[in-house]
Amino acid sequence: MDTTTQQGTTHHQDTTGGDLLAAYRAHLSAGRASLGEMFGGFWETASSGATVRTSDGESFVNCAGYGVFILGGTHPHVTEAVVAQVRANPLATRLLLEPVSAAAAKALVDVCPPGLSKVHFVGSGTEATETAIKMARANGKRRLITTANGYHGKTLGSLSVTARSVYQEKFQPLLPDVTVVPYGDVDAMEAALRDGPPACVIVEPVQGEGGVVFPPDGYLAALGRLRTEHDAFLVIDEILTGLGRLGRWWGHDPEAVTPDVMLVGKGLSGGVVPVAAAVATPAAYAPFDKDPFLHTSTFSAAPVAAAAAKAAIEAIVMEDAVAKAAKLGAELKHRIAESAARTCPHLVAEVRGEGLLIGVEMRDPGLAGELVLELIDGRVLVNHSMNNSHVLRLTPPATITADELDHVATTFDRALSTLAGRFPASS
Repeated sequence: MDTTTQQGTTHHQDTTGGDLLAAYRAHLSAGRASLGEMFGGFWETASSGATVRTSDGESFVNCAGYGVFILGGTHPHVTEAVVAQVRANPLATRLLLEPVSAAAAKALVDVCPPGLSKVHFVGSGTEATETAIKMARANGKRRLITTANGYHGKTLGSLSVTARSVYQEKFQPLLPDVTVVPYGDVDAMEAALRDGPPACVIVEPVQGEGGVVFPPDGYLAALGRLRTEHDAFLVIDEILTGLGRLGRWWGHDPEAVTPDVMLVGKGLSGGVVPVAAAVATPAAYAPFDKDPFLHTSTFSAAPVAAAAAKAAIEAIVMEDAVAKAAKLGAELKHRIAESAARTCPHLVAEVRGEGLLIGVEMRDPGLAGELVLELIDGRVLVNHSMNNSHVLRLTPPATITADELDHVATTFDRALSTLAGRFPASS
C-alpha cells in the first residue's frame, strides 16, 4: 500500500519488516536510515545492468552509485570470474606469489596511458589516494597542493586534500603543508609551486563531486609542464573519470601529460567487488619496488578483487563500453538539456557533461533536492554532488538499454515540468 507525504514523495510498505529498519538505525546509521525513509523507504534487493530491484517488487533505473557501475550491476563476465575465484582461492597467504593479481595488473597496464606500468592494488579509492601521498613522500615530496572543491576521499590523508571544510573540521589537525588553489587556474598552481619546496600535486581531470566541473583545455598538459619545471610529483585522480566514464579510456587522454601516479577505482570493481589501484611510473614506484613491505595491507590485491578487476577490464572491451558511453551520454545529455530549456530555464542553470558523467545544475540547492524526490517517484536514481549541493549527477552504465535511457529522459522531462508548475518563473 502506498502513501504520499506532504512533499509528494511516495512511501512504500516496508516489505522487509520493521525490524530491519530498526537494526539499520540502531547498528549502522540513524541519519542514513532517516534519509532512506525520506527517499521513499525502499530496500534494494537485486541488480542487473541498469536495473535495481526493490523489496516492493518494483525496480529503478540506476543512474546513481557514484560512478561504480560503468558495466551495470552483476555483469555476467565479472560475476562468473568472481564466483570461480571464490571457489578456488579468494584470499592469499601474503607469502607465496599469487597469479591472479599479476594477471590483473597486466590487464590494467595494457589499457593505461604509456609510461604507467607499476600497479598497487587497494580496496577503495581513498586508499589509492593514501598510496599516492605515501609514494610522493617516499620520493621526497612532502608538500601537497590540491584544488578547491576537489574530492579524493575521506580517510585522514586523502581528506587532507579533499578541500572542503564541512568534511575536514571535525578531524583537524590533518596532514600539514597542504596548499589549496582554484581548479583550472594554471597561474595559481605555478605560484603555489614556486612558493616552497618541491610538492605533490593531486588533481582530477573533471571534478565530479565538485559538480561535474571541467577545466580549460590544456590545463592538465600545463600541469605536466609545471611538474617538470618545478620538480613536482603529479597525481591524476581518475577514480571517477577513468575506464570509459567520459567516453574515452581516461579523462586526461586528450592532454599531453603522463602523471607520476594515476588513481583508478569505481568501475575497476566491475560493479561487483570493491577494488582500486594506484598506477605509477617505474621511477615513482621505485621506493615500493625496493621494499615490498613499505606500504602494505592484508587485503590489498586479494585474488577475489583482482579477478573482478581483470574481468571488468575485459568486459569494458567486450562491451565496447567506451564508445557506448560517448554515444549514449551525448543522447541523454541532449534530451535532458532540451527538457530543461523548454520547461524550466528559470530553475536549471546548466546541463553539462561528457560521456556518461552528466551534471544538472539547479539554480537553488533546495530545487536539487526536490528534483531528486521527483525522480525517485519516477523510479530513477541519481546522486547529489558532495562538494556542490546545486548539482545532481548522473552516472548510468554503458549497458543501459534504449528503453531504460528513454525512461530516464522522459522521467526527467516529467519531473522538470512538475517543478516548473510548482515554482513558476516570476513575471
